Amino acid sequence: MIEIENSSGNVYADLQLADAEAMRVKAQLASKIGDIIRHRHLTQQQAAEILGMPQPKLSGLLRGQFRGVSEAKMIECLNRLGRDVEIVVRKAPRSHAQGHTQVVFA
Repeated sequence: MIEIENSSGNVYADLQLADAEAMRVKAQLASKIGDIIRHRHLTQQQAAEILGMPQPKLSGLLRGQFRGVSEAKMIECLNRLGRDVEIVVRKAPRSHAQGHTQVVFA
């Protein structure tokens, strides 16, 4: 019999990576950057010029290789692609020992 384990909703946490939450956030931002590039029918070279990064770096980011790209750089990329980004800081619920970061797309 095959044992099936439910996901926590964060594959990086399921793999017990130390930076799981940051990686999840980066994955969501990278996914949105890719969605916008596809929606605008941009080539990777055109997108790289808009984003101010080398095309191979953009290619890696879009394939999930974003360890060398900061969240701040990804937010800058979204701005350069014509998106506003809001950062909201609020008190965590009492039920949580510490706060967490999430990405919400409007």
